[in-house]
Amino acid sequence: MINFNGKLQENNLVISNNNRGYSYGDGLFETIKAVHGKLLFFEDHYFRLMASMRIMRMQIPMDFTMEFIEEQIVNTLEANNLKTQSARVKIQIDRVEGGLYLPEDNNINFIISVKKIDSDFYLLNDNNYEVDLYKDHYLSPSLLTTLKSNNKALNVIGSIYARENKLDNCLLINTNKSVVEALNGNLFLVKGNIIKTPPLSDGCLKGVLRKQLVDIIKLLPDYTIEEASISPFELQKADELFITNVIKGIQPITKYRKKVFKNVVAKMLLQKLNVKVRLG
Repeated sequence: MINFNGKLQENNLVISNNNRGYSYGDGLFETIKAVHGKLLFFEDHYFRLMASMRIMRMQIPMDFTMEFIEEQIVNTLEANNLKTQSARVKIQIDRVEGGLYLPEDNNINFIISVKKIDSDFYLLNDNNYEVDLYKDHYLSPSLLTTLKSNNKALNVIGSIYARENKLDNCLLINTNKSVVEALNGNLFLVKGNIIKTPPLSDGCLKGVLRKQLVDIIKLLPDYTIEEASISPFELQKADELFITNVIKGIQPITKYRKKVFKNVVAKMLLQKLNVKVRLG
């Protein structure tokens, strides 16, 4: 079952060729982890979605409150018998049909879909996880690249490249030749007691889990967080590299080219993240 504009229905929705998300990438999405009906970091997700809709000049409905969206998600979880399990929740927003590049109307449709996932809390995956740089195309940093929009061609073809080259992931580079993020999450680098993550101005996604970890690291007496550009040369000098997103949590990178990494800091941060989830 999916939720289309507040109405629960079978997951057989057919969009027309005039759908603006399909035709022009005129859409946004938000991915949320739900644990037994609790939506993790929901306030941050909600405000990111609202900010993204404003940047896209979409008309936000008057009833599109945090309480309304939460209620619609919970209803969708219940309709799929996932209220007492863990699930990936996806909210898709697209501008209503009409117009070419210039829309005739700024009102929106929304779809909420849910899918069962196995783990309630974040688990450390310490299996081999190898990455490399993806250099066929570069990310052009702007406010639009920080959004979770339908325009993800770079991530799609980068993912195909990773699979073809037997890599677990790739790191994206912007036009200034700085390392920005992974294909499916934000990047953190550990060197000594400094933990770095690229700034939003470099074009990385405004990640919800990125924000949580920045806040956690700021409270640690033995580490300093820096939101600063990362050059490709820093990767092989790092003690640790890891990727973050709200579904997987923290994914340590074990190998970049010939360099093998530890996961001591990633493991420690994962424990603190799970404490925050339990207390939140």
